[in-house]
Parts: sequence; C-alpha cells; structure tokens
Amino acid sequence: MPPETGRDELEDLLAEAKVRSKKRRARLWIGGVAVGVVLVGAFWLGRGGEAPLRFETQEARRGDLEVTITATGKVQGVNTVEVGAEVSGRIVEVLVDHNSEVKAGQLLARIDPEQFEAAKEEASARLLVAEATARQAEASLREAEANLERAEAQREEGLIARQEYDAIRAAAERARAQMASARAQLRLERANLASAASRLDRTEIRSPIDGMILSRLVEPGQTVTAGFQTPVLFKVTADLRHMRVHAKVDESDVGKVREGQRARFTVDAWPQRSFEARVEAVRNEPVEDQTVVSYETILSVENEEGLLRPGMTATVTIVVDERKDVLLVPNAALRFRPQVPGSGPRFFFPGLGQRRAPPAQARAMPRGPSVWVEGPEGPRPISVRPLATDGEWTQVEGEGIEPGTALIVNVAEPPR
Repeated sequence: MPPETGRDELEDLLAEAKVRSKKRRARLWIGGVAVGVVLVGAFWLGRGGEAPLRFETQEARRGDLEVTITATGKVQGVNTVEVGAEVSGRIVEVLVDHNSEVKAGQLLARIDPEQFEAAKEEASARLLVAEATARQAEASLREAEANLERAEAQREEGLIARQEYDAIRAAAERARAQMASARAQLRLERANLASAASRLDRTEIRSPIDGMILSRLVEPGQTVTAGFQTPVLFKVTADLRHMRVHAKVDESDVGKVREGQRARFTVDAWPQRSFEARVEAVRNEPVEDQTVVSYETILSVENEEGLLRPGMTATVTIVVDERKDVLLVPNAALRFRPQVPGSGPRFFFPGLGQRRAPPAQARAMPRGPSVWVEGPEGPRPISVRPLATDGEWTQVEGEGIEPGTALIVNVAEPPR
C-alpha cells in the first residue's frame, strides 16, 4: 500500500472520533441542565407549593354502651330423656311417632309380654307353695311347743324319763328352725313374684316426662336386647316452649360472664331475627378441643312461637357490661397517630405522597392513650382515660373533650 493512502485513512478516523466526542459532551450538558431544573423546581415546591394535609374527623358523642362477648352454641330442650328397654323381647306395638306430644306415664310401645306373664304365674305358684309350707311349719311348731310344755311339767313331777324329755325338746327346736326356714322361703317367693311382676310391667314402655318425641328408633316386630347397655327406643324432650342454648365461651372471656346477664342470639333458620336470652349457669368443667379451652354456658330462652328447634346452631352475644349516657369516642380516633418523619429535609413530589415534617405540636407525642384534634398549627393531642369499649366506640374520661368535638380518625388525600 502507498504511504499516502495510509495517512488519508488515519486522518479520516481522527476526524470521526472528534465528531463523536462533541456529540457526547452536548448530551451530557443537556442532561445536567434538565436535572438542575428538576431539583430547583422540587426545592421551590417543597418550600411553598405543598398541598395542605386534610383530615377525616368524627365527633365524640354521649350515649349508651354495651360491652359484649360472642360465642357459638346449640339450641336444646330443657330436659331431654332417652327412653330405653329394660327387658329383652320383640316389639309388638309402637303407639307414638316423631313430634308426638306425650304426657308422663303415657304408653309409648309394648314388648311381647308372653314369657313375662308365664314367669309371673310361675312365681305366683311358688309363692302359694311357700305359704302352704309356712302354715305346715307353723302347725308343727305349735305342736312341738305344746309337747315341750307338757314334758317340762311332767319332768318337775318326775313322771318322764330324761331321754324322752330331751327328744321332745329337740323336736321343738327343729320345729322352730323349720318355721324360720319356711318364713324365709316365703319372703323369697314374694320377692320373686314382685320381680316377675316388675319385668312384666317393663314390657310397657312409658314416657317419664311431659314433652315431645324427638326421635323414634324402633319399629314393630323389632327385637331388642337389654344387656350391659340399655337399647334406646325414644328420645323425649320437655316442653319446647322453654329451651336452652348451650354455648361454649372462650377461657379468655369466661371471667366476665355472670348468672343473670342479658344475651341474644341468632340462628340460620331466622337470620333476621334476634332472640332474647339470659345466662342461667356457667359450668366449671373445661371443654378442650384441639388445645382450645372453653366453658359451657347455659342460656335460658322462651320459645312461645315455636320458631326454635333442638339442635339449631346459635351465634350468641352476651352483654357483660352496660354503661348509660356516657362520653364515647370512636376507636379509630384512639388509634390515630400523626406520622413523625426522621431527620433531614422532606420534600413533596406530586404523585409520590411525601410531605415535609409536621409542626412541633404533632411531633410531641403524648404518653398514654390520646385523641387528636385539629389546631391552628396542626394536630393537637388530648389525653384520655379509656374505661370500656364495644369494639367500635370507647367510653373515655378526659379534659378538653365533650360531645360534638371533632376527632381526627385518618389522613385524607390532598386535592389533586
């Protein structure tokens, strides 16, 4: 290659590098100017262009407060009895059905009485034999005692031999023993007859209480066997106009529950209806379910309309405390706290939501519970003493707060 050609190519490369360097410096200068403009604008916006904070408020008020706890439970009859068979046999008759109203002593079903009647007749016959034996023993005893009396008189006069006297005396003793045995056998046979009569009576299954048949678990022709476990034939519940709710109260709440407290509950069958109840008893036996401990609480409820049925699931609310005409503040006001940013300047960039540090009043956070109100220099705290809460409103005591005081509950977004 000629030397002239090599120099021309080198000069072209140097010229092209100079052009690229000029373009790079121009882009850097333009970028620096843009960043400076943004920083200056942000500085001036931060000094005087920040949108003012707006707050959501809610007024304090006077009113009544109910402190409640919740639990779940089951609706049940006041007294539910399982009626079973105490003797074995075949069911020959069933006289009631589901939902039948019954009275105490009313016949519900009958077990075939044939073998029990025969057993009673047999026991009655044995009793007659025992009575006859007892009468014979009684007659023998009277005869033996009379012979002994004559023998004793003859012995005093020396008219009877010693051997004959001893025989008469022994006969009297045997007669007394036979009489005692006959009386014991008579008592035994009377007991056997009473037992046979009782077993015969138990072939008739009768209701132990006034109420309603909840379930019938037997059909005519079915054979029941009364062994170690009594077979259940019927479930009878007491008058359903008076019912109970068996609720499980958590161990953290049970200390607040007392007998006589008001309660209310709902059931899925009547979701828009609230039923009034009253705490009847709190049982001491713990109920543990997967490490969760609760205590059974009994609520009494009137069911005159017959809307409630045994087994319904109840969502229970128990009123554990009531306050009348007290000063109330919303719980959101007690939870509100102004944000206190860290050290250093804070700027507001539209769309990013950062604001400058609030005034000194907002940074002076009070100790203990407080609510906040709007002041001329920003949010101002008022210390209060909470007394009771229902989860939405809290009864408080404190100076500088009265019904109608607007309390800050949240920060509203500034207008865009």
